[in-house]
Amino acid sequence: MRPVIPYVTAALLFGLGVYGVLRRRNAVLVLMAVELMLNAVNLILVTADATVRAALPHSGQVFALFVIVLAAAEIGVGLAIVLQLYRLRASVTVDDVPLTEAATGVAAGRGEGDR
Repeated sequence: MRPVIPYVTAALLFGLGVYGVLRRRNAVLVLMAVELMLNAVNLILVTADATVRAALPHSGQVFALFVIVLAAAEIGVGLAIVLQLYRLRASVTVDDVPLTEAATGVAAGRGEGDR
């Protein structure tokens, strides 16, 4: 098997994921771009396992399974954060998220009239 095609495909997937993370403003699309990057890593792990026979058999596939489990956990937590953000702000735009507690009273549990 020639490993060039899967490596080039993984590089394109990873580049598309990086572009999506850097350019998108919607939090759901950013999570999808992160998933693209994780799938590119999985493709590299499985291709490397198939081409380079290491001392441990199927080690690339086992690492790919670990990455899939981490991706599922990341999506679960990420979507919970996005849903809470939508409930508070009625928008999932990443640019509107306050990063400090002093920027808004909502992060501390205070409403607009409690200040």
